[in-house]
Amino acid sequence: MPKPRITPKLGSIDELLKLSEQPPHESGSPSSKGVIQSIPIYKIRFFKDHPFHLYEGERLTDMVDSISTNGLLVPVIIRRIEPDESGHEYEMLSGHNRMNAALLVGLEQLPSIIKEHLSDEEALLYVVETNVLQRSFSDMLPSEKAKVLSLRHSEMFSQGKRNDIIDELKRLEDPQYNKENETSAPMGQRPTSRDKVAQEYGLSKNSVSRLLRIDKLIPRLKQRVDADELPLRCAVHLSYLSEGEQSIVEQSINDNGFKMDMKKSELLQGYSGRLNTEQTNKILSGEATRKPRNQTPPPFKLKHKVFSKYFTSQSKASEIEQIIDKALEMYFSHQQQYASAQNDKEADEHEPEL
Repeated sequence: MPKPRITPKLGSIDELLKLSEQPPHESGSPSSKGVIQSIPIYKIRFFKDHPFHLYEGERLTDMVDSISTNGLLVPVIIRRIEPDESGHEYEMLSGHNRMNAALLVGLEQLPSIIKEHLSDEEALLYVVETNVLQRSFSDMLPSEKAKVLSLRHSEMFSQGKRNDIIDELKRLEDPQYNKENETSAPMGQRPTSRDKVAQEYGLSKNSVSRLLRIDKLIPRLKQRVDADELPLRCAVHLSYLSEGEQSIVEQSINDNGFKMDMKKSELLQGYSGRLNTEQTNKILSGEATRKPRNQTPPPFKLKHKVFSKYFTSQSKASEIEQIIDKALEMYFSHQQQYASAQNDKEADEHEPEL
């Protein structure tokens, strides 16, 4: 039976940072777990399609001040990637806000723990769990909540991997941390049901369902949801459209300033699979639901003082209708003949003399 692995207990952040004094590994060789290396910041890129907003305002200012005074105390976690066109050799997993603040301070190197051979799913677990630990779930934007719930509800989710990542992140933040008896699901159990996810984050099942749909939106529509420009329930309807159809809707809103409501979004969803630009514009402009104007003239009632000039109380309604019909026919015929004569007269007046 193999001996259990013992994690050394560190008494302070200084002891944690002393790990960086170990000899650096050659480029391309696997890094030992926990080894901290100093990596040039220009070689690190943000996580592709990073689903969380960076700190702004006072929170960013406080982090910049702290790094300016004390340096970067907690190392970031990165993974090695194939060098891209910008010269990046690493991708950030845990530490996006620290790197952003470090850039503002002007740091050139970041103390980093390098992860090798991570799958994209494992990398995303680091990104998501870091943000869940650092921020209150209730304070997240809708698209951020959607990403967290989508990961927890997905087939790739592994409670065992998640527990290990959370434990690692907590140890980095607090060297005195000892793994406690967590209330999360046991190793190997995958709580993918909406009931369990809803209970963990204090949401109703309907709220979980709506947020899971939000994660299926294209980025620009997610941004509109976060900015309260697109109502959540309307966004759920749009999530059933293909990405191409969602792009058509986004373009129409952007170009014309159209507003979305439940009636419009439901109608758009009904065109899923056959939605085009013309139909989208008709729906969002309101033309598709606008009642056609009544082509029939409004009813007209002849006043008694006019009626009495030409008809007596003994006149039959049918006779009156016939007389009025003939009178109107003669009137409009005369008007047409008069207009034609006027046009001929004007033409003669403008005809040049020979």
